[in-house]
Amino acid sequence: MKERWNLNSLIQVVLVLIVFSLTGTSVVFLKPYVFQLFGIESLTGIKGVFLYLLLIPPLYQILLLFYGTLLGQFNFFWKWEKKTFNSLGKLFRKRKKKD
Repeated sequence: MKERWNLNSLIQVVLVLIVFSLTGTSVVFLKPYVFQLFGIESLTGIKGVFLYLLLIPPLYQILLLFYGTLLGQFNFFWKWEKKTFNSLGKLFRKRKKKD
């Protein structure tokens, strides 16, 4: 992971993994409260699925930057976010037709 993610040390690898762990755990913990805020009891139905897709991924991204900042890894996660959004953007861009 150190080479793949272009990290400087084993400590940085551990910090990045801790950030991912904290973020995932926090999303699982906060999801019921977010759903309760919007009056959704479960993921059944189109409303629940739509709100899940609308709310949970952005919450995950925000928490990733939050924990990354707290553990001194903001630059890594800011690059990660840009890469993620760039990849998502490619899905929605029109492809040029080859002549």
